Amino acid sequence: MQNLPKKQPTHKRPHHPATQHSHRTNAHHYNNIQVEPTDTKVFALGGLNEIGKNMYCIEQGNEIIIIDAGVRFAEEGLPGIDYIIPDCSYLVKNQRKIKGLLITHGHEDHIGGIPFLLRLVNIPVIYATPLACALIKRKLDEHHLTHATSFIQIDDDYQIRTENFNIGFFKTNHSIPESMGIVINTSNGRIVSTGDYKFDLTPVGDPADFQKMSFLGYTGVTLLMADSTNSEIPTFSISEKQVANSILDIFRKTEGRLIVATFASNVHRVQQIIEGAVKFDRRILVYGRSMENVINTSRRMGYIKCPDRYFIKNDEAKRLKDNQILILCTGSQGEPLAALSRIAAGTHRNVSIKPGDTVIFSSSTIPGNATSVNHVVNQLFRSGANVLTHSALNSLHTSGHAGQEEQKLMLLLMKPKYFMPMHGEYRMLKIHAELSHQVGVKPGHAFVMNNGDTIILRNGEAFRGPRVHVDDIYVDGNDITGLSTAVLRDRQILSEDGMVSIMVSMDSRAGKLLCKPVIISRGFVYMKDSQAMIREAERLVQDVLTKLLSRKTTFAEIKNTIRETLTPYFSSKTNRNPMIIPVVMNKLVTNENQAKN
Repeated sequence: MQNLPKKQPTHKRPHHPATQHSHRTNAHHYNNIQVEPTDTKVFALGGLNEIGKNMYCIEQGNEIIIIDAGVRFAEEGLPGIDYIIPDCSYLVKNQRKIKGLLITHGHEDHIGGIPFLLRLVNIPVIYATPLACALIKRKLDEHHLTHATSFIQIDDDYQIRTENFNIGFFKTNHSIPESMGIVINTSNGRIVSTGDYKFDLTPVGDPADFQKMSFLGYTGVTLLMADSTNSEIPTFSISEKQVANSILDIFRKTEGRLIVATFASNVHRVQQIIEGAVKFDRRILVYGRSMENVINTSRRMGYIKCPDRYFIKNDEAKRLKDNQILILCTGSQGEPLAALSRIAAGTHRNVSIKPGDTVIFSSSTIPGNATSVNHVVNQLFRSGANVLTHSALNSLHTSGHAGQEEQKLMLLLMKPKYFMPMHGEYRMLKIHAELSHQVGVKPGHAFVMNNGDTIILRNGEAFRGPRVHVDDIYVDGNDITGLSTAVLRDRQILSEDGMVSIMVSMDSRAGKLLCKPVIISRGFVYMKDSQAMIREAERLVQDVLTKLLSRKTTFAEIKNTIRETLTPYFSSKTNRNPMIIPVVMNKLVTNENQAKN
């Protein structure tokens, strides 16, 4: 990280981009704001007002740098949807500008969208650490995209130079090894993205590079983009070593089988659990595809060290005593098809709960998953297991994300002139922005943004610019392209508000209805109790179609008119928006009738 630019000078006069440079003819107008070709544009296609789907873009001139390409896992109420990914239509239009994809670390919410991105956009090179490269390559192999792009392995000393960008990296702490922050130097100022981070003074892996962070702050950071996930937590997060000690204590006291469920991607935690198994001479059974993949990759990379003899198969486990067995599995969030959920339900092919088993949830419950987790916990208790979850009494989990005190520390180290909280729901972004004012960021210099909003950097100053198009793309297991969004949205509407079908019989030649329209409802309202509303809706459609058919029209216009009439009517009556399906039946003119005419 040498050759970094000197600290940006403070402008004595405020810069007013809305009024200056009005004489330029090559500027792009957005309301009263003009965006110059030499400006640096910063925006997110995902990761703002949500947890997951992280994708951030830096654009200047004819170059775009992308930071991360993640997925968001579908919450309850999105039936049949596996992932949500960013809409990359802006990148498709501007793919000739793309210089590379930079990866901060190997978690799904930062790399899970790469296979979908590569099907739509040509990414010339992916820059990632060795572990992240290995995880991405495995993912691309599964999607038959092995040769879709090239890889360059990076570390915290690696530099990337392009026409407009000088890029470097610095080490951070997170729940996976090799997590990196990114520094992007431009002619308009320095941008720093923290990625996901925490400050762990006794980390399991490498320590964070406080010296480099402090140096960046000393020499000047124009815009800091920082992780906001835990901005509601007012303290420092506990150290991973403290969690390891709690888990080892349970290993020491437990006499029966141990079943531990955790996030497969939390490599440091998995490493601690496996080290505990080795220390107390327990053989390890691994269940869950993602857990197997991460353990295999991490062992190959040297992040999980364990003699081969400790990993056993199902047949070998039958010959061992209960106090010699550790089952390491997925399912800490109550996912229906995950290993622990099937074990709890008694549907797992190889494992069933028996009295004396101890089950550890080495995780915190993600908001929205509490019902599913509680259901699994109840099933485990009914089967006779002793269940331990993270609480004030058991330090069985620590977050990989910074709490408020760590967020303040990052802001104090970086000393940014402008601040953009990222990776969090709206309240998290808002709290993080307020924290920044407590530690020196001036009022008005913290930007709480939405996906698609842009920040324009010009000569060391920042202001809001034009929006770019963004949307959510829904992906189900049978559609790896993410192009069935409309179908999946229809599925969601049907699950929430039901369906209304309206049948219309007409004679297009005569320009008249043959009978009054008939409405049939499924999953919307109970027809017998809503007859007055249904009759009124039928009358409204009859009146509007009678007028429409008095002039020349098309079937598409007829269907759109029906929808435009019924949607506001049903919404006003029920506060629901059912799917409206017009069925138009037109009278056919036979050859015999044509001959008579």
